[in-house]
Amino acid sequence: MKKLIFAIIMADAVEAVSQALVQRKFPVTQIASVGGFLRRGNTTLVIGVDEEQVSSVIGIIREACAPYSKGDHHAATLFVLSAAQFIQT
Repeated sequence: MKKLIFAIIMADAVEAVSQALVQRKFPVTQIASVGGFLRRGNTTLVIGVDEEQVSSVIGIIREACAPYSKGDHHAATLFVLSAAQFIQT
């Protein structure tokens, strides 16, 4: 089954996360987004993978975000959804 990962990444960490995923051959689509209490800019990464790849993607994101997560601040918020269909044309 295919999974869709929405990773909301803070601006400082997005380049490191994107590069780490692309280097490991995961397809990534970037969407500029704004959110949070202070309406700060961030980027939402959309990543479509097979179910067995989800833990690898999460690990890559955690590793790339580690230098940017401090105390109560986190560099990423992830949502993992089941994809009803996966179509490439």
